[in-house]
Amino acid sequence: MQQHRSSAPAHALTVLTLAVALTSGAAQAQQATPLEDNRRITDGYIAIAYELGAILDPALVPGGTSAVRPTWFTFAPHASRTGGEGMYGAAIARRLINTARGFPSWSVTHALARVGIDAQLHATTRQIALELVVRGLPVDAAASLAALITSLNGEALLDVRTLTITVARAVQLYLSAPGFWPLDKVESVVVTLERTLHEGNVAIYTDIGGSGQLYLEWRQGAGGAVTAERVLEEFTLVDAISAEAVGAYDFALAHAFDTPRPQSFDLLFPGIHYKSLLVAAFALYEKARVAPTPEERDALIAMGNNYIAWREQHDMAQPVFTPAVPRPDEVSRAALLQILTPLLRTHFGTVVWNYADYANSQPDRDGNPLTSPPTEYNWAVFPDRWSGILFAFDQAYLQPTGLWQMPAPLPDPGGSTNGS
Repeated sequence: MQQHRSSAPAHALTVLTLAVALTSGAAQAQQATPLEDNRRITDGYIAIAYELGAILDPALVPGGTSAVRPTWFTFAPHASRTGGEGMYGAAIARRLINTARGFPSWSVTHALARVGIDAQLHATTRQIALELVVRGLPVDAAASLAALITSLNGEALLDVRTLTITVARAVQLYLSAPGFWPLDKVESVVVTLERTLHEGNVAIYTDIGGSGQLYLEWRQGAGGAVTAERVLEEFTLVDAISAEAVGAYDFALAHAFDTPRPQSFDLLFPGIHYKSLLVAAFALYEKARVAPTPEERDALIAMGNNYIAWREQHDMAQPVFTPAVPRPDEVSRAALLQILTPLLRTHFGTVVWNYADYANSQPDRDGNPLTSPPTEYNWAVFPDRWSGILFAFDQAYLQPTGLWQMPAPLPDPGGSTNGS
């Protein structure tokens, strides 16, 4: 369970402005690590979540909680933290590789111990590593790959079917990796995950976080009462089209209480530029603020959340997960994400979402009892990811106050490796 963060910046804009600089030349010159970028992004999301949350619930203060349905920005710090956990696992795997380049390990336990991983406390990591050794991987390559895989959620591997398929896929990915020497091959896997998570984290934050920053700046300077109508008439984003935003907003008002909630926006809004959905979402949040009933308020917030999540996943995440031109020093990002899909877990404060819970709630895709349902999905495939995210939203909506227990900073991988 994540620890409660007792305070947050009173105003989001300073933190966000700093974090958006991640993509600037100055930030590159400082050579921030992916994990350092992730910490700044997570903090930026926390700040904007509180500022936007206080618009919907004036009683909300930084570090506090609210029973009002959370916006997309309240989910974002937790999702960012999950990405950070993967980056942390990559950093640990890299340490294993670098240590082995100096002198090879004589056993899996020795390899893990040399970087501070207690094999007893991290029994799943050791088990996966031993399984990989049995299948032909050298000790240090196996230990590094196991540390990477189990950094997200080793508990999912208690299902022997998931463990068996995960190990088999990991071996195939390793064999397909560029490079000749074992450590070079496993390093390409580590690099692939680290880049994928980092690029996705920065792309989403720059687009969605930047839009949130612009909205709060506009709102602060708008003067007078801010209404949904004013948002649609006066607030603009690059590439957003006003008429499209109005159309999406009107659709949301008409269908907010549909069951299931509208979600196939490519079919509902053919040809729309999905940046327009962000403008519509902010208008929906303003409409929710003055809704006559909590039920209507929550329905409008949920529609706004789905609009932002679609833009996030369809336009920003998908090109990162399945790039048009793969990099020659990487393994397949889609294949790597398929391996990790059954292990995906996010602590939305006190609300724990496991991808396996979603997969197990669906009809068995292949009808084969020897394959676990979570291994039949792939986070890199948009429909698989989108449905899982909507499942997470609905799960978290049942405990809105839990999301306000914000994630604590990840430890420095250069120090203690506990939690790997």
